[in-house]
Amino acid sequence: MATTWIKPLHRLNGRGIAAALDKSADYTLNPDKTEDGELIVSYGCQPQTAQAEFLLSKKLYAQKTGRDQGKHDVIAYHVRMSFKKGEVTAEKALELGRELAIRWTRGRHQLIIAAHTNTDNPHVHIIFNSVTLDCDRKYQDFKHSYRALRRVSDQICLEHGLAVIEKPGLSKGHNREEYLSARDGGGSGGSGKPPSIRDSLREIIDLQLAQAISAQSKTASFDAFITAMKNAGCEVKRGKHLAFKTPDGQRFIRCSSLGDDYLESALMERLSGKRVVEPKKKASTSPAARTHSQPVQAAMKKPNLLIDIQAKLQQAHSPGFERFARLYNLKEMSKTLLLLQDWGIDSYDALSERADAATKSFNRCSGRVKEIEARQKEISELQKQIGTYSKTKDILAEHNRLKSIKPTTFAKLTNAKSPAEAY
Repeated sequence: MATTWIKPLHRLNGRGIAAALDKSADYTLNPDKTEDGELIVSYGCQPQTAQAEFLLSKKLYAQKTGRDQGKHDVIAYHVRMSFKKGEVTAEKALELGRELAIRWTRGRHQLIIAAHTNTDNPHVHIIFNSVTLDCDRKYQDFKHSYRALRRVSDQICLEHGLAVIEKPGLSKGHNREEYLSARDGGGSGGSGKPPSIRDSLREIIDLQLAQAISAQSKTASFDAFITAMKNAGCEVKRGKHLAFKTPDGQRFIRCSSLGDDYLESALMERLSGKRVVEPKKKASTSPAARTHSQPVQAAMKKPNLLIDIQAKLQQAHSPGFERFARLYNLKEMSKTLLLLQDWGIDSYDALSERADAATKSFNRCSGRVKEIEARQKEISELQKQIGTYSKTKDILAEHNRLKSIKPTTFAKLTNAKSPAEAY
């Protein structure tokens, strides 16, 4: 199971291309994260000189095409492929990352791949040059390219017997209530997220406000609140913006970034009693709090076609299979699984409904096609007759004109030796 993202790399604050490449490459090729460079591979260049080779290709591209987009120029692309904890080794992750990079760029771009081991879940960083190897074109990014990248990554995972995310979705930002609900187990499957540094600061402010108000009998001065914050171990910075730094924080956080209830004016109103902020209630996770529309356990689970296919993929790795047949079967099954996921088909009933709807649509379209073909045949015959008429209409007009002439006049015309004698 792997997650991926892709993002372009631009010049940094007006600095040159070399500085931007150096920063990205230094992070990717960090020896402390790659076991002293053992988990680094490249394609079309050398890892030690990748920055210089990228820069040279861009100069050649500028000379050939004369194009320069300035600060908007994309100098490279950064791809990350991250795996579930304990699913693959760092060496296997590097192998899968290289396969993803070659397939995505089709072998037309210089690239460096590094597997990082500084976290619990192994992940791979890929940086590929925006200029092609022949230095006459650049990589053309497109809308929703992350979806295509995810599809290629899923296919590679399935070919190597790894699971994929059945229903991938976009990452979503949460407001404070949603975040606290997820942190306390009331949402997102009870993920139990730790509080953020801003959540910790809000809790300290709420606590010191309550203590300051209670000590001064419902009202308190702002200076007393600031003193209480300092006694709690927070550093205070007063100026154009009020900011605090928690005891375990690394930088000051402005109160304006904590929400409307934590602005300096709002804190004064809370101290004077003009504003009352109710504490957020934790979401209940007890069975009694659940509604009837959310049963604890379904009586019978429907068969999941996607899981069944993944189980078959796992069983396909047996010594009896030859390499060619095994890889071929895995690729075909992975394509089938990805297609089912794209169409949202997760059961046999859903597949049958899709098939019936497709059959009806096919029959309806076939009937319509036959009607159109019959009409086209009529139009073709009509066009033929129209063409014949356009060729012979002048002859017909002359024939009708001659028929209208009287016989005596016709004889006079035919016997006349000159136009003057005819009249």
